[in-house]
Amino acid sequence: MDSECLFCKIVSGDIPSTPVLDREAVYAFRDIHPSAPVHVLVVPKRHVADVRSIEIEHGALLVEMIDAAREVALAEGVGESGYRLIFNIGPDAGQTVFHLHLHVVGGAPMGPVARL
Repeated sequence: MDSECLFCKIVSGDIPSTPVLDREAVYAFRDIHPSAPVHVLVVPKRHVADVRSIEIEHGALLVEMIDAAREVALAEGVGESGYRLIFNIGPDAGQTVFHLHLHVVGGAPMGPVARL
């Protein structure tokens, strides 16, 4: 746990959040600035900076995050209609908190992903 990390403070309960799912290894909570009707963040409880920090030993953690995201989507009512799973990696991609997190976004029709 990183004592300076916003998401570590949320996981520890030092900063309040609106929980959606709480498992042994991951925690899911509502984004405070949602970009869609459903916008939930799934984070590992242990600090991992971002996708660039992933090692082979994180395989089970990534599976747990994806499984939690699927459970969140079903619970939020978008499991059948569709949703997006998004990892932002680095500032140019919009990452502002450097603790690995997966966005579960849905609840409205979405356009195509931006093309450069």
